[in-house]
Amino acid sequence: MQNSNFWIGNGLLAVAMIMLLFMDSLSQMLGLGAVFLWMIAAAAGVYFIMKS
Repeated sequence: MQNSNFWIGNGLLAVAMIMLLFMDSLSQMLGLGAVFLWMIAAAAGVYFIMKS
């Protein structure tokens, strides 16, 4: 289970990084919600990595 938590965390951090690359278009579509989604993805990624 530890190894899967590590990969889930890395996947979520990769999603957060891709979100940062497209933050301009995401913020035009979602407004301030794009920043909250990014914070949730980054925090969840760090949580899963620290849990492993």
